[in-house]
Amino acid sequence: MERRYVQCDRDKCTGCMICEFICSATKEGRFSLEESRIHVIQPTPSSAAAAACQFCRNNPCVKACPRDALSMEESTHTLKLDKARCAGCGWCIEACPFGAITLDNSTKSVIMCDLCLNHSQPRCIEVCPQKALSLYVSRRS
Repeated sequence: MERRYVQCDRDKCTGCMICEFICSATKEGRFSLEESRIHVIQPTPSSAAAAACQFCRNNPCVKACPRDALSMEESTHTLKLDKARCAGCGWCIEACPFGAITLDNSTKSVIMCDLCLNHSQPRCIEVCPQKALSLYVSRRS
């Protein structure tokens, strides 16, 4: 089985946030940093990196959800959210080691990367002007 996720080359990332804007435009139809599934982290003024769900092997977010609203979609190896079950409690957000899950304030449910499954590749990768983003792919047993 393949494990895939968006990977960022910190040496190339300038922190421009274009990835965040294209993500929210693709998923929500508007430019909204709060509704992006990828987030630029800038720990110092001279360093930046984008982070998205890495679909962890041990799935800490899935395990943390008290309402079983999250599951791993085995065919695509992406997270699947049952919005009817999600109470927006934030336990999965706290459990995520990458800060890749956020709360959508308008729906009160969580959002995370799904690798733009309706496109040939994640849109953030396509539009990154510095080519800092790529699709990490590995075989997993």
